[in-house]
Amino acid sequence: MQQGTRQASGHASWLVPALLGVPLGTAIQVVQAGLLSASVLGTMLVAGVVLFWCVCRAGRHQGPYAVAMLLVVAAIVFAQISGRALLFQAQALSPALEGRDLQLTGIVSAMPQVTDAGLRFPMRVEQARLDGVLVRLPPRILVGWYGDGWRHSGDDDDDAAAAARPPALVAGERWQMVVRLKAPHGNLNPFGFDYELWMWANDWQASGYVRGTPTDGTGVRMGQTWRHPVEWARQQVRERIAARLGRERQAGWITALVTGDQNAIEQADWDVFRATGVAHLMAISGLHVTMFAWLAGTVAAALWRRSARCCLAFPAPHAALLAGLLLATLYAVFSGWGVPSRRTIWMLAWVSLLRLSGRRWPWPLVWLTAADLVLLIDPWALTQAGFWLSFVAVGVLFASGVPQEQSASTGLRVRAGAMLREQAVITLALSPLVLLLFGQVSLVGLLANLLAIPWVTLVVTPLAMAGVGWAPLWDLAGWAVGVLSIWLQGLAQLRWATLSLAMAPTGLGAVAVLGGVLLVLRLPPALRLAGAALMLPALLWQHPRPAHGQFELLFADVGQGNAVLVRTASHVLLYDAGPKYSRETDAGQRVLVPLLRALDLQLDMLVLSHRDTDHVGGAEAVLAQQPGAALRSSLAPDHVLNPPGRGRRCEAGQQWHWDGVDFEILHPRAVDYDRVAKPNALSCVLRISATGAGGRTGTTALLVGDIEAAQEARLVADAAPQLAADLLLVPHHGSKTSSSAVFLDAVRPRIAFVQSGYRNRFGHPAPEPTARYRQRNIVLADSPHCGAMHWRSEFPLLVRCERMVQRRYWHHIAPP
Repeated sequence: MQQGTRQASGHASWLVPALLGVPLGTAIQVVQAGLLSASVLGTMLVAGVVLFWCVCRAGRHQGPYAVAMLLVVAAIVFAQISGRALLFQAQALSPALEGRDLQLTGIVSAMPQVTDAGLRFPMRVEQARLDGVLVRLPPRILVGWYGDGWRHSGDDDDDAAAAARPPALVAGERWQMVVRLKAPHGNLNPFGFDYELWMWANDWQASGYVRGTPTDGTGVRMGQTWRHPVEWARQQVRERIAARLGRERQAGWITALVTGDQNAIEQADWDVFRATGVAHLMAISGLHVTMFAWLAGTVAAALWRRSARCCLAFPAPHAALLAGLLLATLYAVFSGWGVPSRRTIWMLAWVSLLRLSGRRWPWPLVWLTAADLVLLIDPWALTQAGFWLSFVAVGVLFASGVPQEQSASTGLRVRAGAMLREQAVITLALSPLVLLLFGQVSLVGLLANLLAIPWVTLVVTPLAMAGVGWAPLWDLAGWAVGVLSIWLQGLAQLRWATLSLAMAPTGLGAVAVLGGVLLVLRLPPALRLAGAALMLPALLWQHPRPAHGQFELLFADVGQGNAVLVRTASHVLLYDAGPKYSRETDAGQRVLVPLLRALDLQLDMLVLSHRDTDHVGGAEAVLAQQPGAALRSSLAPDHVLNPPGRGRRCEAGQQWHWDGVDFEILHPRAVDYDRVAKPNALSCVLRISATGAGGRTGTTALLVGDIEAAQEARLVADAAPQLAADLLLVPHHGSKTSSSAVFLDAVRPRIAFVQSGYRNRFGHPAPEPTARYRQRNIVLADSPHCGAMHWRSEFPLLVRCERMVQRRYWHHIAPP
């Protein structure tokens, strides 16, 4: 044992630089906007291997040689990850096949997910044809099958809705169907979810939907195959849990803990988990896998020791180690083989290998080697919050853990104290990292986890897993979940349950994370105090605001809909709230609320241009998160979003003044409300003007909702001098019925922006209005090519596109 320790120490001088080279090369590679050519990468890889051999042959591993080892390993890792990415990109969906009816034969490769609109499932493609001709598709795609009428049905027992549902799909089945596909293309916003990275990390290179409806005989089931037996078993268990517990909320929790399927958990429960800091317990995380390994190893050791022959043939501790690792791996595979589970299995495997070989490496080497192993297998894990949370947590526990002599104590009081200390250390050390990643941290997380961690790991999860063998145990697990739910909901309802701060730049956040780690380590008080000081810049960070008399606009990327965030020196206005994507989610939940939280903004006013769903779909979520915001709209008095006393009607001539910036409503007129008109005709038109030199009107922006040619003509006739603007939100997303020549000649914008969805079914922006903008040399940008767009009144000719600033090689480039 001592020899193994000495060997590890002797090799640490060259091993540490080599191990550090793996995350360095990975970090440099995953921030690249594009990929190098195959020839360049091949040359880099060969040169790196040769230099690695030369450095190893030199026999010196300090000073320049250590730096050389670090850089050489980083270059090798960079080249191999880039090579893998090039091979993956070569399988991408051809643009010529997007939106075409493809006859597809494939196998359902994972258990389907039930949504409010139908089913969503991954499929492994076997064959595809276009007009009878074989075509090449990516090997793995994500498919939706939507029921005709089921999308809008709120009653699962309704006969018509049941008849219109998609058929029951089972993992491992082979199907023939007609599908329409498109390249992975999602919304890209500051501090937002990267859908295209998620698709890339899951090896899905296209998404689409089944053409036709279930009632017209679409889709042919060709039979069950032997492939994906684990997914088939997971689906059977999920259906058994649903049959046993029905629609009880606890069913979703138990399904997630047993099978790893988190989609069954309701959104309200996820809100409680985030507010109380226990969301990690509802995923198959490293904690669950480690607990399962410990429990399996304990049982295996007890059984092994009952046989003297077994103990003589193979030591019981080694048998327990292997049994725990094997059964934990089986549990991780059965629960979906998610990224957290994979990370934990690789770490357990490495620690087990060291113990079986009799080596005792210092914990930093064990920790760093496990992280390297994860990154070599899945380099894009470095971009995921779970990777950082899990490895920082483990590293902190290693560095500040309970002394060996205390850990060996069997006293309940000592163990409880150690558990309390460890939880406090993790909570304090990870708080800066959680704020950096999510902009919000739970202040009741320590209290919540003190009960939730032992309750979930020692009571709920064992009962849930044992229920696979005897279903009545799921009833007990449901009861245990109910007890925990009462505790968590009580904590979540506290007014001070969470702390939301502006998300600091990455550099300040990294410094704050270092400060949090220093604060909990066993260091002299002066160093721990320095750690607290390092956290302050990130905690006090505020995003820059416009100067007095100026304003800025952020056109959020919400797909097919409008949502424009307007900021002055001390006020915030949101013009429209984006679309409703389904009964379960909308632009407010997905984009706007996280954006407002990340920027630490309080809305002063929400303007809803008109009642169409693509403009008000996210309003309910926004108003729930911003209860103090005033509401101005063209909504009817009895509209659900317009309760008495809350809103005010938009009328031409209304004006207000914020921080030297003028706001004016130009449309609709009061008389327009008395006429029968489409909602588009009542769109609130908002003019925003900065203060120029000498107090004159400066840079101007015009937000016009979905007005059409008739309303444009009326504005030109009644308010032509007020229409001139530097920036125009393109009317009605660029439809054929808007952006008339007379209107564009009156506005004379230098820049126009279209908020539309990629390959939207309306064909926005249409060719005719697009041509009119180009004829007038107006710079026309849109969401699919730009993502979220930033514009500032101080620099009216400059736009900042999120897809350009945050460009990564996995991001899809929309065709011109």
